Amino acid sequence: MSLIGAPVNRVADHVLLTGNARYVDDLQLAGMLHATVLRAPVAHARITAFDASAALALDGVVAVFGPEEIARHTEAQLCTWLISGQKIVSVPIADTVVRHVGQPIGIVVATSRALAEDGAGLVLVEYAELPAVTGVEAAVAPQAPLLYPELGGNVLADVDYGDPREEIDRVVAGAAHVVERRLEVPRAAPSAMETRGVLAAFEHGSGELTMWASSQNPHMTRWHLARVLRLPLHRIRVIQPRLGGSFGSKDHLYQDEAIVCLAAMLLRRPVKWIEDRTEHFTATKHGRGGVYRARLALDADGDFLALHADILGDVGAFPSTVGTGPFQVTALMLPGPYRYRAVGARLVAVLTNATPTAAYRAYGQNEAAWIRERLIDEAARELGLDPGELRLRNLVTAEEMPYTTRLHLQYDTGDYPGALRRALSLSAGAVRSRSGRVRRGVGVAMNVEFTGLGPSGLLQMLPAEYNGWEEARVRVEPDGGVTVFSGISDVGQGTVTGLTQLAAEGLGMPMSAIIVKVGDSATVPVSLLGAAASRGLIVGGTPVFRAAARMRERLIRIAAERLDREPADVHFDGAVFRTDHDEVTLRELARDAWMGWNLPKGESPVLEETDVYDPPNPTFAPAVHVVQVTVDLDTAMVRAERYWVVHDSGVIVNPKLADGQIMGGIAQGLGAALLERVVYSPEGVPRTTTLLDYPLPVSGDVPDVVIEHMHTPSSVTPLGMKGLGEGGTIPSTVAIGNAVADAVPEIAHAVLEVPLTPTRIHALLSDAGLAR
Repeated sequence: MSLIGAPVNRVADHVLLTGNARYVDDLQLAGMLHATVLRAPVAHARITAFDASAALALDGVVAVFGPEEIARHTEAQLCTWLISGQKIVSVPIADTVVRHVGQPIGIVVATSRALAEDGAGLVLVEYAELPAVTGVEAAVAPQAPLLYPELGGNVLADVDYGDPREEIDRVVAGAAHVVERRLEVPRAAPSAMETRGVLAAFEHGSGELTMWASSQNPHMTRWHLARVLRLPLHRIRVIQPRLGGSFGSKDHLYQDEAIVCLAAMLLRRPVKWIEDRTEHFTATKHGRGGVYRARLALDADGDFLALHADILGDVGAFPSTVGTGPFQVTALMLPGPYRYRAVGARLVAVLTNATPTAAYRAYGQNEAAWIRERLIDEAARELGLDPGELRLRNLVTAEEMPYTTRLHLQYDTGDYPGALRRALSLSAGAVRSRSGRVRRGVGVAMNVEFTGLGPSGLLQMLPAEYNGWEEARVRVEPDGGVTVFSGISDVGQGTVTGLTQLAAEGLGMPMSAIIVKVGDSATVPVSLLGAAASRGLIVGGTPVFRAAARMRERLIRIAAERLDREPADVHFDGAVFRTDHDEVTLRELARDAWMGWNLPKGESPVLEETDVYDPPNPTFAPAVHVVQVTVDLDTAMVRAERYWVVHDSGVIVNPKLADGQIMGGIAQGLGAALLERVVYSPEGVPRTTTLLDYPLPVSGDVPDVVIEHMHTPSSVTPLGMKGLGEGGTIPSTVAIGNAVADAVPEIAHAVLEVPLTPTRIHALLSDAGLAR
């Protein structure tokens, strides 16, 4: 039975469920010290004094490093994903100018965490406060306070995408119907179960730094550390222990993490720092954050003519390593699965006195779906058309594949109309009720997920300093066991399970004989993108399977020599090689091979195969979400009751993993739709700094979900796989928004931003005269 497509259990679950997994905070080293990061309590200021004398006098405090000393020992961190005309391309590790609350300005190191925190309270820092600005519209207003006066404004970059604006204006001017709205997707806090953390140790004699980090991407962290700390790459090792989630927020090196490593180097003792939840809300990079003025033009028959969006993207205090990347993705993915005569976007990336934004699950794509799918539903409402039928008449068809969008992305395969028809059929029993005080509505949303980011040449063109290729090594050990090395990290998605399945399929061996090694820059292949952008199995798994298949062929050739038969006459059952008259076990064969015995002429005794895969193009996975919600007009509460998904990821390695990713994505999208919003005061003071201020969905908030998979193989990947890590998140937020608008059509025109909290719904109901 093929293991590709088998719903096997995850290989790491026993360790996790029994509490035997080791995370960064579980690690202890001899002589280890503990750190607290000093953070700015103001949004915009110049540091005029830094006095650590009282802290250093506290028994147990070992050292305090301020911004000037940190700056002397470090280089600025480079942005790895740039945009044309970007005005800031590197960021100092510590600065005497503060531009957001929570910005790291120093570090206190002590013999315990409690003492480090006590010491931090004794450090005297004086600030000369400067005017602050939050929110992109305020930041680009005339006379707005400037974060970087030398730039002459708060715009980091201003770039157009797609068809020329004049062409789009011409098409819109000739349209029979135009829907135009101001939409908003607020900032989100990634909120992984495990916050960030670092344990750093420096060997003075060898000059080698080892960093254990709650990091999604050990190799990228290592690359940035080398520059920042002025160390050669080969003297840095980054190890990823078990990881309690990331959602993209741990995909890069943070300034505070570099400062912890610097402290270990200067003190020549191990130093540990673990982020607390309040630090997470103020210092870990946020996701989303944009205001969009968008328009959809249609002809008299309801055919889409043009789509355009002006994107104001909230970069925050300074660009993260991925910079404006998420906002660029919004522009590129704006068309979705539909046809138009013209599509374009203008991206204005804006600096504000808030935590920088960066990669967060479905970055850019969630926002593109919110813009496009809300406009489509509003067009259907204004024209008196069924939203599903309006979508059907404008979808790209299977016969048009491969299809190149107006933004020059090439969709590989998929039956988009078939997926929508199936989702509508599955949800045919959904209930609508637009009378009474408890309303019910049904929302539909579609998306095409950008997956398997690559090839390397595309990344060079962006430009983004990543390798698009992935390498895998498959080694048969002398006792017959198999070790697989992959640069793809597992941050909780179950990627290691999928890689194990692919290796076992390629080798023709049981999964129990295979172990997959990830997350250690000293042992696994270089990967600067890792599992980001749904690359895990399609880009990382392809070389695993190919290397495993070649290893099987090698083993059979060696066995044929040993058994004096042709390779075609040798049968391998996963443990024993047999012919019609003789046999040899894998264990015997592997031992002898490593000894250099009984090998065919020219055969290497090293039982290791390596494969490198650079995808020729990304893959694109369509998804349709349908949700039924209730809206209580008295309490202004929205609740998702029933949910249906049709998703097409081509060849699926493990349906359990696939369904888990979709379910988790729906929960995350539901949180964005109804609960989650990072809030700042006009002065730049964060108002959401705990889980009391920033509620997350719990199990009772998530309805039962019906998931059906279509299996249209990709024409791009050798095994026909497509990614699906974000397909549950992208359409779910707007599907819920569309359902609320369907339930209460009196407020549909104003359902333009999330989250749709009771406060927000009550305000809309009041404006419509429906609130009590």
